[in-house]
Amino acid sequence: MVIFVIFDRTISLLMETYATALLYAIPFFVVLLTIEIGYGYFVKNQMHKVMDTVSSISSGLTNIIKDTLGLALIVVSYPFLLEHLAITEIKTSWLVWLIAFVVIDFAGYWNHRLSHKVNIFWNQHVIHHSSEEFNLACALRQPISNLIGYFSLLLIPAAVLGVPHVVIAVLAPIHLFAQFWYHTRHINKMGWLEYVLVTPSQHRVHHAINPEYIDKNLGQVLCIWDRMFGTFQEELEEVPPQYGVLKPAATWNPILINFQHLLRIMKDAWYTRSYWDKIRIWFMPTGWRPKDVKEAYPIEIITDVYHFKRYAPQATLGIKLYSIFQMAFSLFLMMFMFYNYVEIGFDGLLWFSGFIFVGIYGYTTLMDRKEYAVWIEVGRGLAGILWVWYSGDFFGLNNYLPHASIWISAYFLLTIIGGVYFTYLEQGRKGRMEQLADKELSKDGRVEIG
Repeated sequence: MVIFVIFDRTISLLMETYATALLYAIPFFVVLLTIEIGYGYFVKNQMHKVMDTVSSISSGLTNIIKDTLGLALIVVSYPFLLEHLAITEIKTSWLVWLIAFVVIDFAGYWNHRLSHKVNIFWNQHVIHHSSEEFNLACALRQPISNLIGYFSLLLIPAAVLGVPHVVIAVLAPIHLFAQFWYHTRHINKMGWLEYVLVTPSQHRVHHAINPEYIDKNLGQVLCIWDRMFGTFQEELEEVPPQYGVLKPAATWNPILINFQHLLRIMKDAWYTRSYWDKIRIWFMPTGWRPKDVKEAYPIEIITDVYHFKRYAPQATLGIKLYSIFQMAFSLFLMMFMFYNYVEIGFDGLLWFSGFIFVGIYGYTTLMDRKEYAVWIEVGRGLAGILWVWYSGDFFGLNNYLPHASIWISAYFLLTIIGGVYFTYLEQGRKGRMEQLADKELSKDGRVEIG
């Protein structure tokens, strides 16, 4: 049974419920993030870098919007499995919730393990590991490339036991949110809890690229599965975790990161001369490449995890503040979208989310200091102004905010100005200053200009 989610009314109702839940969950995440950043500042051990954190939060925004719209192809729905596989029905209420949570966590472990072990599935998970930092913002790096929903297949045990689909629908987001807190370096080992729950120490190991830590600690809430199936690794004092991926993302743009690995597989499948390799590359272990392509088109891979160059393009205070502003405004737009979810309607939601997605693509590309970012920023700004001019509103925002049309038009105008300024004026001024500095150094005889 194959269902395209956006045409399924039951799923649509679940998406509305999910959007409502996020209205409460997102402020909670923001508070925890603020606490972590503030704590790092006061103890002089800051774990956040502005551009990386903006990129992480922006990734979370894209994932949340994509999930609330239900844009995925569901291979088999859980209600379908429940209808055809249930052999009993658990009557005790507390037992139903307990079994459902354990089954979801067990399924989550194997789904996670699949993502780490199979080439094609790694594409939907690499975004989560792409940050070269480790903090609460990193937890928000979630995929938009998971366009085929197969997770229900891993819930067959719950279907056989007759766990109601409503229970699964309620517990699934709770289970996801419960994986947020342990993405931090400020909490050390937690005693006996290390034998039951996934803790910050264990998850630091999971995100590390040290050879000792690769593909370890795949549990999501309970760590018992790693201990049972041989994937557990304790954090070692003599092996400080280093974060990121062995093929660095080298961009702040979360939309690009989501499809980098897929593009590599497609290129390798195209270039290899072996028809067998064209097929099996998708299902081989993560990172496997055909021998002929590997030799003809080598890809740089980190070999020394302690001394690799981390991604850090030049960033002035201005571009940092601009990026924070754009991220915050995108968050505001998303929260309004959730608050007005039903009134906007599905077609409107697609257009609205399009403005947010293009905005995130634009300002994160600007963070990368790519010159073509200006065309994205200008194009989006003009489209937004024209939308307000023709409709006289921006998806009903006038009903909640006085003079909303003026404010949103001013925002889009600022986007245009920001794109032009940070692409041409700031970078041009920086280049001229660097040339003057080089000339001064050459006069002193300390540097030769050649």
